Amino acid sequence: MSAPPSRPDIIVPIYNAAALLEDALSALLRTLDPNDRVLLIDDASTEPRIATLIDDFQRSATFSVLSQRNDVNLGFVRTVNRGMALSSGDVVLLNSDTVVTTGWLDRMLGAAASDARIATVTPFSNNAEICSFPEFCIPNAAPVNAELLARSFSTGAACYPDLPTAVGFCMYIRRRALNELGDFDAATFGRGYGEENDFCCRAAAHGWRNVLCDTAFVVHRGGASFALTGERPGGDALVRLNARYPRYNAQVAEFIRADPLAPIRAAALARLATI
Repeated sequence: MSAPPSRPDIIVPIYNAAALLEDALSALLRTLDPNDRVLLIDDASTEPRIATLIDDFQRSATFSVLSQRNDVNLGFVRTVNRGMALSSGDVVLLNSDTVVTTGWLDRMLGAAASDARIATVTPFSNNAEICSFPEFCIPNAAPVNAELLARSFSTGAACYPDLPTAVGFCMYIRRRALNELGDFDAATFGRGYGEENDFCCRAAAHGWRNVLCDTAFVVHRGGASFALTGERPGGDALVRLNARYPRYNAQVAEFIRADPLAPIRAAALARLATI
């Protein structure tokens, strides 16, 4: 095992969706340590309640919080890049429509520490495409008891299997990989979708790994916040991604066909039945 990385900055890009943001921030208050730091980047939200939620979060946090607001709406990619530029260490990109669970960050740190050539780490979630649980590659409903479900993963043996791409709802990125590869490609992928896949393909081409943290679970509501601006997966972003990486679709299709995560999901379901 490599030397453990320092604790990452947690970057939360925000655009409206105040009710979901409130849940996301409440979960961070419950689960983070005093040594952690959260960077909130508000992409010129139009809902007045967003500013109140951010102020309340800063007052309540026992850890460091840095809040920034874009003067104009920049879109997801440029907002994330702004957050990454404010940090000098590893980062976790965390969507504002997520709900983290107890121990999530420590377990993702453990995954990153297992191999110095890991560029990205993604946890399991109910709605995370190839990292979805219990059903693979579909948007499962948010669990009624997320903490109980998270324990079914945290009590299992860590494998940290390789992924063809991270999933951007909750994405740990090692700073050395960012320094080597550069940040997200806003010029190509515009306001969002495809940027994390492009980063992961760049990483793999340079000998880095993208892995699953199979001991962590984070709830993802999906289809909220930045989706309100009209940004959607697929479309032109997918065309640009496939033009740059002609084998990408085939690699993902083969991963889905082989479904190497099936035994891990089955073991988690078995443990869940005994908790």
